[in-house]
Amino acid sequence: MGMQEYFPVLLFIIIATIIGFALLTVGRLLGPHRPYDEKLSPYECGFEAFSDTRMKFDVRYYLVAILFIMFDLEIAFLFPWAIANGTVGMVGFWTVMVFLAILTVGFIYEWKKGALDWE
Repeated sequence: MGMQEYFPVLLFIIIATIIGFALLTVGRLLGPHRPYDEKLSPYECGFEAFSDTRMKFDVRYYLVAILFIMFDLEIAFLFPWAIANGTVGMVGFWTVMVFLAILTVGFIYEWKKGALDWE
């Protein structure tokens, strides 16, 4: 195997990088730039990032984020099963049905407990 076999991969990486930087540059030059206070305010964590460290904060944001990540990861376990669906047979099918049943019971429990309500 020579280095010549990897040239298409290198060429793809170079072209993708050039196109990416070109699109970012064009967007920066042609896009509107009108910042205002609300647009520049922090929104990720739900509270000001650089204020008193002893302030109270709402835990619901973190709860919803953790629940989303948890269910998102559990759903990601379904992709390998879907790809191997033809080869796992009925044992694989019923295993995934049990997994989905447990996932559904957990979701209903969280819903009934009000963990998904933002209020």
